[in-house]
Amino acid sequence: MIRGYDVSQIELVKGISRELEEKKLLQPPMWSEFVKTGVSKDRVPQQANWWYMRGASILRRLYTDHRPVGVNRLRKVYGTTERNRYSGKHFKPAGGAIIRKLLQQLEKAELIKKVKIDNYYGRRITDKGVSLVDRVAKTVSK
Repeated sequence: MIRGYDVSQIELVKGISRELEEKKLLQPPMWSEFVKTGVSKDRVPQQANWWYMRGASILRRLYTDHRPVGVNRLRKVYGTTERNRYSGKHFKPAGGAIIRKLLQQLEKAELIKKVKIDNYYGRRITDKGVSLVDRVAKTVSK
């Protein structure tokens, strides 16, 4: 059985984003075409379907991570280093509003759910989300 770990992760994210876009599981808000993805970025994303790609990437991240994941952890994952002229490089986290809205939309589509483990709130992938990722991985592997 082909699982999400067995295929190219780039192709998996592209396949998941196509699936999310075709089934209309995610809906980009009106402000998504004007917003930067973080403070270290100078421009808005150039891809037309970047909202679906980021949602697919978050879903894949929750698939591979075995612990609950929150917004702050994902901000660190998608953050970048900002080069300053005199003070060197500094890490800047990604924007939290984009990640938060995507998590809420994935939760509404019942692909992820909120959990509480040892006073830590986070989100974890559901069985429906796992089956979506595995189904896309099977089609990508062909």
